[in-house]
Amino acid sequence: MSHVSLRHASLFSALTCFFHLRRLRSVRCQLGRDVSAKLVSTLVLSCLDYCNAVLAGLPASTLAPLQRVLHAAARLVLDLKPHDHVTPTLRELHWLPVAQQIEYKLCLLVHKALIGHTPDYITDLLTPVASTPTRSSLRASSNGDLHLPRTEWRIGDLAFSVAASHAWTRLPTELKLMQSSITTFRRHLKTFLFSRAY
Repeated sequence: MSHVSLRHASLFSALTCFFHLRRLRSVRCQLGRDVSAKLVSTLVLSCLDYCNAVLAGLPASTLAPLQRVLHAAARLVLDLKPHDHVTPTLRELHWLPVAQQIEYKLCLLVHKALIGHTPDYITDLLTPVASTPTRSSLRASSNGDLHLPRTEWRIGDLAFSVAASHAWTRLPTELKLMQSSITTFRRHLKTFLFSRAY
């Protein structure tokens, strides 16, 4: 997908989410916080999360509409006014910002690939530094890093092999070397990204 196509997809996703939020806001007073949170998670957050890994590497201006959706969703759940500060609410709801949600998805896919829980076409896109003979003596080979492919064009940085490797390399070594269950990895990954975001 091109930058333009991804930008259009981002805007369309945001419009869809705002449509659902408007419908929910009209009945918010009858739902209460818990039911509102569940409906927002089902109708809105799932839409933001769907295939969001393809948005990796895009400029903040492209992700901004999706972040506005997240802010609006948090305001609806806690019944805040439009100009109330939303960051404490996002922390309270334990929602990651959009950029960190994308990073979360990429790193989770890498972890699944490294422990053999993804199809070969995904696994084959990732190369651990430790399996690259010419670089096996580097410290990076022992801390779980992936080989970062070089690209000549900016659009190449959006490729999964590049974006995922870059996101993975930013994780602490103990996370990259974690061989535990996917559930445990997800919990530790979200905790790390949440602490970095807020």
